[in-house]
Amino acid sequence: MLCMLDTDTNTNIDTRIEDKNQDNSLEELEAMYRAGIHFGYSRSSRHPKMKPFLYGLKNGVEIFDLEKTISCLKKAEEFLTDLGAKGKLILLVSTKSELKDVVEKAGRELGVPYVLERWLGGTLTNFNVIKKRVAYFKKLCEQQAAGDFSSLSKKESSRKDKELTRLERKLGGFLDLSELPSALVVVDPKKSKAVVVEAKKVGIPVVAILSSDCNPEDVEYPVPGNDASSSSVKYFLDKIVSAYKKGIKIT
Repeated sequence: MLCMLDTDTNTNIDTRIEDKNQDNSLEELEAMYRAGIHFGYSRSSRHPKMKPFLYGLKNGVEIFDLEKTISCLKKAEEFLTDLGAKGKLILLVSTKSELKDVVEKAGRELGVPYVLERWLGGTLTNFNVIKKRVAYFKKLCEQQAAGDFSSLSKKESSRKDKELTRLERKLGGFLDLSELPSALVVVDPKKSKAVVVEAKKVGIPVVAILSSDCNPEDVEYPVPGNDASSSSVKYFLDKIVSAYKKGIKIT
């Protein structure tokens, strides 16, 4: 267990990692510890439903029970491996600008759609409209690549360039969104609440990386841990990428 501590006080915290001869290896616990996955938020911001996933406090900060985190992560990995094996599409979502590079890298590596910074309302519940906008965006990209803009007037060419820039900002991660995804992977479902609400409306399961201020019952596959640090989120997404790729190789 990571961080042997007194759950009633902030003192006498022993940060030793002990191998309890369980399936969770010491190496994996150490890797998660180095990534800072064990750090939650302050107790005052804790959601009551997150208590079972927490081990105690360190300097006023909630500490996750990483063995429970590993158990939840394994379930999410199994689910994503199964989706990969069935050739199902997933969508990665993070509305945190500071995690943009990490999420984009994972999306590009898998060749799946992703959302960075801002969620477009109706992406799931009004998918036909989004699908048409994506098709138009692709058409503009193809026209630009073919040099078609050069044959237009200066004013019209400038207008097309500006429109393409605007669509790139909104739909840049959607080029691979050809159909409704079979699952969403969401970083911080509290911040991305609108995403989770839409997913529920259309019956799409959600895998979520969520910290101590979130409600784990809002999603089907909660993975408790630090959802703010790029090193922590990268660790989780690397696991998710690996699991999905594993499924693809099975087909």
